[in-house]
Amino acid sequence: MIDSHCHLEQNAYANDLDQVIEKCKKEDLKAIVSVCADPKDFDRSLEIIENYKNYVFLCASIHPEFIKEISSKQVDEYFERLKETRKKLVGIGETGADYFWVKEENWREKQKELFIQHIELSKELRLPLVIHSRDAWEDILKILEQEDAKNVLLHMWGSKESEHLKRIVENNYSVTIGPIIARSKNHKRIVRDIPLENIMLETDSPWFGQNGEKGLPTNVKIPCVEIAEVKKLDVNYVADMTEKNTIKFFSLEI
Repeated sequence: MIDSHCHLEQNAYANDLDQVIEKCKKEDLKAIVSVCADPKDFDRSLEIIENYKNYVFLCASIHPEFIKEISSKQVDEYFERLKETRKKLVGIGETGADYFWVKEENWREKQKELFIQHIELSKELRLPLVIHSRDAWEDILKILEQEDAKNVLLHMWGSKESEHLKRIVENNYSVTIGPIIARSKNHKRIVRDIPLENIMLETDSPWFGQNGEKGLPTNVKIPCVEIAEVKKLDVNYVADMTEKNTIKFFSLEI
């Protein structure tokens, strides 16, 4: 199994990351994709992938939640750093829009503008896109289609619209499924209606932990088991297929 989306740079792992990585290896995780979504965390993220070479891989971008906090100059400077470190990245993301936290229409428009900038960057660097889309489902799909984005991974997609799922499949986008599926009928339906070839496992750790504890990448076993039950497949087959999907999507060298 591979955790295709977590955040190892977060302070929750500041004191025990070595132990967390060791636990992941003992529980047969083949790799981890860590997502740096804030420029201030980028140096720490680079340290992590250096310390765990060929095991932890890195995506980077500016999370749409931070739209009010970041200036155009900071965006330009960060994008230059991403270009300079392109060989250390496996993806651009998570980028997109978040209408749950950002309600004002003018700031939502700025989110969309920044999202398009990220799409252009991904094309320039020839890297896949990891998308955040909370409550912005239609606008996200519309922009991806208008910009002719390829190699798209929709992180924790949650739209209840069957038409959206149809477009995801038609465009050959992928989705990540996390531990939330254990308690979400909607995410079970999403898994039911999307081919396994378009699914990867994630945890979004350190969030979505169990029993009040912080989340760990090893929790990918939760969505793996749930996907197997929904699709009536052997759990080992699901683990193997989602692992292959992730390696192919991010071009991981493991």
